[in-house]
Amino acid sequence: MLDKVTKQKLVVIGNGMAGIRTVEVLLERAPDLYDITVFGSEPYGNYNRILLSPVLAGEKTVNDIMLNTEQWYEDNGITLRKGEMIEMIDRRTCEVVTVEGARVPYDRLLIATGSNPIMLPLPGKDLPGVIGFRDIQDVERMVHASTNYKNAVVIGGGLLGLEAANGLMKRGMNVTVVHLLDTLMERQLDQVAGGLLRKSLEERGMVFKMPAQTEAILGTDRVTGVRFADGEEIPADLVVMAVGIRPNVELARKAGLYCERGIVVSDTMQTYDGRIYAVGECVQHRRQTYGLVAPLFDQAKVCANHLAMKGFATYDGSVVSTKLKVTGIDLFSAGDFAPGADKEEIVMQDASRGVYKRIILRDKKIVGAVLYGDTIDGPWYFQHLRDGTDVSHMRERLVFGAANLGDGGHSGKNSVAAMSDDTEICGCNGVCKGTIVKAISEKKLFTIDDVRAHTKASSSCGSCTGLVEQVLAFTLGGDYSAAPKVKPMCACTDHSHDDARRVIIENGLKTIPDVMKFMDWKTPNGCHSCRPALNYYLLATWPGEYRDDQQSRYINERVHANIQKDGTYSVVPRMWGGVTTPDELRAIADVADKFNIPTVKVTGGQRIDLLGVKKEDLPAVWSDLNKAGMVSGHAYAKGLRTVKTCVGSEWCRFGTQDSTGLGVKLEKFMWGSWTPAKVKLAVSGCPRNCAEATCKDVGVVCVDSGYEIHFAGAAGLHIKGTEFLTKVATEEETLEIIAALTQLYREQGWYLERMYKWCDRVGLDAIRKQVVDDIANRKALFGRFAHSQQFSQSDPWAARAERGVDRNEFTPLAELELA
Repeated sequence: MLDKVTKQKLVVIGNGMAGIRTVEVLLERAPDLYDITVFGSEPYGNYNRILLSPVLAGEKTVNDIMLNTEQWYEDNGITLRKGEMIEMIDRRTCEVVTVEGARVPYDRLLIATGSNPIMLPLPGKDLPGVIGFRDIQDVERMVHASTNYKNAVVIGGGLLGLEAANGLMKRGMNVTVVHLLDTLMERQLDQVAGGLLRKSLEERGMVFKMPAQTEAILGTDRVTGVRFADGEEIPADLVVMAVGIRPNVELARKAGLYCERGIVVSDTMQTYDGRIYAVGECVQHRRQTYGLVAPLFDQAKVCANHLAMKGFATYDGSVVSTKLKVTGIDLFSAGDFAPGADKEEIVMQDASRGVYKRIILRDKKIVGAVLYGDTIDGPWYFQHLRDGTDVSHMRERLVFGAANLGDGGHSGKNSVAAMSDDTEICGCNGVCKGTIVKAISEKKLFTIDDVRAHTKASSSCGSCTGLVEQVLAFTLGGDYSAAPKVKPMCACTDHSHDDARRVIIENGLKTIPDVMKFMDWKTPNGCHSCRPALNYYLLATWPGEYRDDQQSRYINERVHANIQKDGTYSVVPRMWGGVTTPDELRAIADVADKFNIPTVKVTGGQRIDLLGVKKEDLPAVWSDLNKAGMVSGHAYAKGLRTVKTCVGSEWCRFGTQDSTGLGVKLEKFMWGSWTPAKVKLAVSGCPRNCAEATCKDVGVVCVDSGYEIHFAGAAGLHIKGTEFLTKVATEEETLEIIAALTQLYREQGWYLERMYKWCDRVGLDAIRKQVVDDIANRKALFGRFAHSQQFSQSDPWAARAERGVDRNEFTPLAELELA
């Protein structure tokens, strides 16, 4: 630990969500690097500003939305100077100067001054009773007004204005919303959705005057009314201006920092003065300013990373989504939904149910979504939008949502709001809605990863992720922090799978410890998630150079057999293309008899599975199978498993090509290859498709004129037909394209990412271009695959049975008697 005297001084101006999130992350990464002083203008600790609306509506208290108490600052050695304003930043002496004249030095300065509500320059704007909606004091003023007055006018029909209006209405006031345009929330909703929202709010008692331009606020000692440009006047005891926010750049501009609409920052959140950082609503990054919390947290993470002197992360901007925090109204919007000649629209409207969905596509990808009445699939659309998924293969059913595509976790319920607390959300871990809601509220959770860490919901198969995100959004209100655009590999690092692969290649890293050291892993030895992933990336990147780390593999791969529920193992010998011989069958029968193997079963992949083998018998079983000429079937592997075939033209009356022969060739060329996840192939001799080639990772359908190559199918947790890749004339071309396709998947796929998910992520067209259209690239991919096969086609069973490799793995522990 560094001595306190040697610590650098970090001063934070702003005690809001962005600034303190930066400090929280910084404390995780470099807890001893800085003496931290935080200046906050409000007389509170750090609170969740996005939950002010529920406080106004009486659904939460101020204590409910506190994120960090004053004790938290004390526990972390942070000096909190609440209620103190900064007068100026003296960049020459590196000091901040308070209004009272105190000077506080800094080595690094973080500006997180947020934004100010825009107050229209109307006559009467300074009257008592005219306020913005920005902080706890504004909420307290509105609550106080609701107990003494009756009529409220909210100027602004955007997100914040409607939430303020809803809160005041719940406090018993008569509320009129005044909006300049004829559509509510015009930045988030189209006219149809805006109309549905207006109708729903009117049914609750909210009154609208729109389009309307406010001309003056009336009154002498206090506001008494509002006059519009058409001359109409309405009574008002309270006027709330909610027409937008403006980045608070006054202090930065005064200090000579370059500002436009906001404080201009780089991708590392540094201002033009490298010692001064800025995050949150006060900044302008790549011409964009943000008023939602998810981008602010993204910025905070990058800024903390840089302050901790770890220089990998950069902020590339954010795509945001919006949900209204008005109980009982489900609306969701994300992305760009403005009409355009280059865009396509998929629209569904069910007037009787009050459901409206509009999905906007460009270049086969979702670029915008507006949902009203049924928002269960909002996060699912948003995920595809952020990932840039090619959705052309599911276009016809896209508007009906994930449930219609066989994706679990989306039960078709209109809203999680209707679910009781004991409704099970995560079947894998038995986690109910009430448990998740309680954790979010009590532990101040904001992200899906936070929820996973505290409740285990969505941490197993992940099929309930969409539903958990709905609970998150429902509990936090609209502005929850959706999963970050760049997802870390695991909790041991902030870096993504792509980051790790890139760094391994660019820096020639060839061991797991080297990667962890170079990328500043948070944990000394990684975990069960990142170690196998790094092991695979190194194996795929440096064939013949990197030595496989057995301890970074799961148990099945480590012992080259599948562990069963009773602790015994199953053994599957390889049968090339599903073809076997009497000698092989005899050898299998002899092994079953010799080792008292209780079950012999034919698998779905046309192999024979010996179930119930004791771990200590595995080397002897393998030895006997090796003597009969059989090798491991890799039935446990994140690699090539089987090539299923039909009998093809050799025996079938309808067979057009030798599917069995091609299957054998493919398997003999590709066996032993490691891939991000398991890979299964099939070759069907005719379009009758007896080998079920169109639901495999890679499938070949033989036709009279050649071979159709398909890929990206699935028949496990998810059911999915394959995508057509191309058609070729010869077996040689078929083999070359399939090997090149597999190599591209090996180089681009994330560890444990099945081929169909990889295809969804990178896009069918992109894959086809590299494997089919670009012949030189295809041959290069094929060459790299063939090169790697030189080092991977050795039978692991023989190594362990005959040469005693990893002998200790199969030796039982000695039984000791107590004295």
